[in-house]
Amino acid sequence: MTLQGQARAGAITIAVLVTQPSDPVPYGYDNPSSAVAPPSSHTQDGLGARPRRRGMANKDRDTGTGHGETMAESDEFGARLAAAEELRAAGVDPYPLRAHPTHSAAQVRALLTEREGDAVTVAGRLVGNLRTMGRLAFVHLQDGSGRIQLSVPRDTVGEDGWALFGRLHAADFVQAEGETFHTKRGEPSIRVHVLTLLAKALRPLPEAWHGLKDPEKRYRQRYLDLIVNEESRRALLLRSRLTAYIRRYLDARDYVEVETPILQPLYGGASAQPFTTRSLVLDQDLYLRISLELYLKRLLIGGIDRVYEIGHNFRNEGLSRFHSPEYTMLEAYQAYGDYTTMMELLEGMVEGAARELLGTTRVRVGEHDIDLAAPWPRLPLIEAVQRYAEIDIRAYPDRESLYGAARGRGAEVSPALSRGKLIDALVKQYVDARLIQPTHLIDYPVDLSPLAKRKPDDPEFVERFESYIGGNELANAFTELNDPLDQRARFEAQQAERARGDVEAQPYDEDFVTALEHGMPPAGGIGLGIDRLAMVLGGVTNIRDVILFPQLRATRDERDDEDRSSS
Repeated sequence: MTLQGQARAGAITIAVLVTQPSDPVPYGYDNPSSAVAPPSSHTQDGLGARPRRRGMANKDRDTGTGHGETMAESDEFGARLAAAEELRAAGVDPYPLRAHPTHSAAQVRALLTEREGDAVTVAGRLVGNLRTMGRLAFVHLQDGSGRIQLSVPRDTVGEDGWALFGRLHAADFVQAEGETFHTKRGEPSIRVHVLTLLAKALRPLPEAWHGLKDPEKRYRQRYLDLIVNEESRRALLLRSRLTAYIRRYLDARDYVEVETPILQPLYGGASAQPFTTRSLVLDQDLYLRISLELYLKRLLIGGIDRVYEIGHNFRNEGLSRFHSPEYTMLEAYQAYGDYTTMMELLEGMVEGAARELLGTTRVRVGEHDIDLAAPWPRLPLIEAVQRYAEIDIRAYPDRESLYGAARGRGAEVSPALSRGKLIDALVKQYVDARLIQPTHLIDYPVDLSPLAKRKPDDPEFVERFESYIGGNELANAFTELNDPLDQRARFEAQQAERARGDVEAQPYDEDFVTALEHGMPPAGGIGLGIDRLAMVLGGVTNIRDVILFPQLRATRDERDDEDRSSS
């Protein structure tokens, strides 16, 4: 019989010849380069012999392709490609247009808690050991919901299907039609009648037991990371559920979600350096936003009393375990609120997210057990610096004296820093890492906070807090400045700092001042780092582990490709 005789609607109906692995294989393969070889008496049909794998003993030898590919990987690719081309030559598309699953793997397992014998069709990737056991075969199929075992009797699929399956490899996508049952070992399974090839995998996946451990490769090839590393998959899916929860939380409190410009003619709302681009049509420079704040506050002026946005910010700054040049922020603003309103909003949001997503308010952050339950303590910044840096800020009322005190304490600070920036440096070097349990650090120097309202009893400080968990900043919030004259003076002070060399000083935004002059209600506002909250709830310590495709330094091959494109 020829392969053409097996074609059905552009797909391939095949028999699975594999055995049940002795232990479950989580999201990977013991031998990813192995195809399932039928018995020698059936290794040839209309397709001819199976492609022979070459060079496997030289698995560490580079092929010289310039892409870091080993000889084994090159040979494996060639074998799989040859199998796909043989299918095409026989008139069968190895990538048919459609699949028609009726159930997910998880749904099949749920059905089997009640009864057996249901007709089901599932679709997913072949995983696990691919071995035969006499006239019966076992393999696991993995989809987005989990895994389910496939059991295929040789008598059911026939000898022709048995031979055809010799062209399949682990990692191929298939559709399985059959009936549900439990094996003698009690494992939920599908007794397959028809198995259809959906997509031929031309490259193998990392081995299950060795996994994908190289962090650089995990981030560059996230699709592999999601397949073989269950912890990565769980953390990234939790992040998706987190953003959905935050939206529900704010929507239930009558906040309105909006979208504001990412490309802006003038950046602002934070102290940071922007990415700059050029509009050919407008013939002007534009900036990727560094904050959502100033546009959202324009909406308060416009009469939207509760507003929020979840969006990307971009800051042309360094990379670290806690910093990414592209990251996701929630910013929310509430008319007739203040910074205490935002504290309560944040505490309820974080505690609620933990209870819904984790079933508990207790999490593990690094080496620390942390309880996210509200209320969180409120620690004045002045008190924190005195406690941990052993410097009484009020005893050093000018920049020069505070600089001398900081240097005497051993702080790494520049003499060019303003008094507010010196205080900020002391917080970063002596306070941040000590705030392990959820804590609001409250009341900041006015020259660090050009968009926040002054404290009535101490105009050198503003009503601002930053929230910390596990020694890292999670959120930043103000009682929002709505006095246009004070705002103008703050922007002017920022320009003076810029003239003295502070490249992160905020630019003067005349349009925003004009908007304030039309009147903005008293309000509270907050910015929450979605990535950092996902780190806390997911129990990970690197921001790249909660960003699907984090920014990375270009490889040599990527730089070469860029050079070729520009030449």
